[in-house]
Amino acid sequence: MFESYGVVNIWTYVAGLIVIILAPGPNSLYVLKTGASQGIAAGYRAASGVLLGDAILILLAYLGVASLIQTSPLLFTIIRYLGAAYLLYLGLGLIWTQWGRSSQPSEYVKPKTEKVFRKSLSLSLTNPKAILFYVSFFIQFIDSSYHSTWISYSILASILELCSFTYLSLLILLGSSLTHYFKRNKTLAKLGNGALGLFFMGFAARLASLH
Repeated sequence: MFESYGVVNIWTYVAGLIVIILAPGPNSLYVLKTGASQGIAAGYRAASGVLLGDAILILLAYLGVASLIQTSPLLFTIIRYLGAAYLLYLGLGLIWTQWGRSSQPSEYVKPKTEKVFRKSLSLSLTNPKAILFYVSFFIQFIDSSYHSTWISYSILASILELCSFTYLSLLILLGSSLTHYFKRNKTLAKLGNGALGLFFMGFAARLASLH
């Protein structure tokens, strides 16, 4: 059915996509953290930022901008370091919020939520590994001889967004179910957010060393 729309090996695409989505990354960890610390509504705001970021990157890949970024070492390096710097900023911010403040040490403080969407969108758009994914992975499942490849991209993008939405929804519900534990146990909340901060810093270091 999908072959008539310029999409080939659809089930191979779906299988590879699931493996890639399930691999831990800063986007999914941020959505999980938001759902756990701020609840379901904020979790879906974070997920919306991720999904919009993916849609924008897919559009850039279709327009050829992603390929230009990949073939321009300077531009790719700039985006890579911007992404690493942003991950480092988030990681240090989490650690400072949990361990660097001495005020109200005995109370659980609910984080602010107004910047959740913007942060998750920034995470998506400054991830050069995602750009490489859309350039190198998508193209394998599109028939270049098909006259309207935008339809092929749209089909693959829709499948990706659906799979991502399903997985992020599970993370949000999982995170939300842990909220009351964090409210009751401030030490557990500190350890969890501190560990997440270290994960972000680790992603930053790995991204900065990417060649």
